[in-house]
Amino acid sequence: MSNYTLPKKENWIGKSSDQQLYLNEKVELSTITSKFPYNKQKTFALLGYSSDEGVRRNQGRVGAKLGPDAIRKQLGKMSNHLPTETKLLDFGNLECKDQELEDLQKELSNTVKLFLDNNTIPIILGGSHDLAYGHYNGLLEHIPKNKTIGIINFDAHFDLRPNTDGNNSGSPFYQIAMEHRVKGTPFKYLAMGIRKEANTKNLYEFAEANHAYYLQRKYFSMTHSEHVELRLIQFMEDVDYLYTTIDLDGFSSAYAPGVSAASPMGFAPDIALKSLKLIIESEKLLALDVVELNPTLDIDDQTAKLAASIIHYAIHKLA
Repeated sequence: MSNYTLPKKENWIGKSSDQQLYLNEKVELSTITSKFPYNKQKTFALLGYSSDEGVRRNQGRVGAKLGPDAIRKQLGKMSNHLPTETKLLDFGNLECKDQELEDLQKELSNTVKLFLDNNTIPIILGGSHDLAYGHYNGLLEHIPKNKTIGIINFDAHFDLRPNTDGNNSGSPFYQIAMEHRVKGTPFKYLAMGIRKEANTKNLYEFAEANHAYYLQRKYFSMTHSEHVELRLIQFMEDVDYLYTTIDLDGFSSAYAPGVSAASPMGFAPDIALKSLKLIIESEKLLALDVVELNPTLDIDDQTAKLAASIIHYAIHKLA
């Protein structure tokens, strides 16, 4: 794989013990080309999507290619409560070579399918949100043809922009919608935390025309948690599997300053974690990614810590 770099032990820093009390002690370094000997054990595959080419094409502030390693450095410091038999594997990063974003998305798709075919849960670290196109297609290739995947996107943006000038961080769900239209299959998409000032009326019209579901930011809060739960349950009941993607720019900049499109008007971590809990408890979740961390814009690693905390919560809830 021309865009593949091996995992690095120096990304896993933190305290040491003789009991694997911290995730830097629990994690194992692996490679995509190695065999998967862990089929009978709960296994999580951490894979970095080290690219911000999609952000550049979308006229955003680059730096997200550094996100995966920044997440690892915070995750390794966190306490380990995983069962002894559970495997946490770091598979390194897929990187964008010569601005060939479409090739990178295809490589991600192939790798995600490889993980799932080997009973391994993909946790993708971003990187710009164009990774969602490759991630979703890898899931789609794995499941039976007669089954459906529901996409749950925690985000300020629909990311339903046309890819007329090439795939980019604003186009992944547009591409997915168009491919479902061609195949005559349903596009199952729920965006949580959408902000009106961050999306044009054309995007709202496209969402409506393609039967996409969404929840405005003003309702995506603990104050409206019962409404959030109802919307999630209704959506999840109508699909066979779930793919969850968490865009850090959906959070308020009070929690996530280190993103390309920061805003103080975003949502809070409490409602995101409550929603993620409900998603995991449905037992339909196939895979998860956390995207758009830009360490060059972060303050005291706050956004990296948020991303790591979300992943920490998810793997412990899934284990």
